[in-house]
Amino acid sequence: MAMRKTGSGAGTGPSHGSGDWLTGQLLIATPAMQDPRFAQTVICLCAHSADGAMGLVLNRPLDSFAFEDLLQQLGITPAPPARAIRMVSGGPVEGGRGFVLHSPEWQTDGTLPVPGGPDREGAALTASVEVLKAIAEGNGPRDCLLALGYAGWGPGQLEGEIAANAWLTVPADADLLFGSKPEATWRQALAKLKVDPLLLSDVAGHA
Repeated sequence: MAMRKTGSGAGTGPSHGSGDWLTGQLLIATPAMQDPRFAQTVICLCAHSADGAMGLVLNRPLDSFAFEDLLQQLGITPAPPARAIRMVSGGPVEGGRGFVLHSPEWQTDGTLPVPGGPDREGAALTASVEVLKAIAEGNGPRDCLLALGYAGWGPGQLEGEIAANAWLTVPADADLLFGSKPEATWRQALAKLKVDPLLLSDVAGHA
């Protein structure tokens, strides 16, 4: 899907995380975040390894571009019962490329699992048009959102930003990924850490 770089710097394509990498975590921007594109953002980190990291911003809604518009551009005709899903600006890298972040019970060739933490089912990432066709037909994954663009970091870049207190991290859950309203996601993510945003300073320590 030519639904077609961030981070707060040079982009990198998706790479598979392993071991103690932060794949499946949410990044929560702190007031120390200097890049205005990421102020008060919450990012689902879909891949993190020695090669870099890739994630999707969850709380930058695309109000000017509807799901039906995208389907029309791709030549997909919705069939009842059609579904409309939330669309967000996933980051400044490759803004014409689309990614569907969704619940893991639905998968197709090329779907990338995004592992959850203990007692969390995790999520999945699909960038093929098949998932959009399934959604347009009223099927597809139970929960989903579509992101245009992504956030990417080169080797060691994200680790440097976390060390500089630009990000806090918290395990992802379905409520934060799919259930929260974009204007509330940042505060709800901080609440998972029992952090009051009013008490955060630009020298806040990281979790």
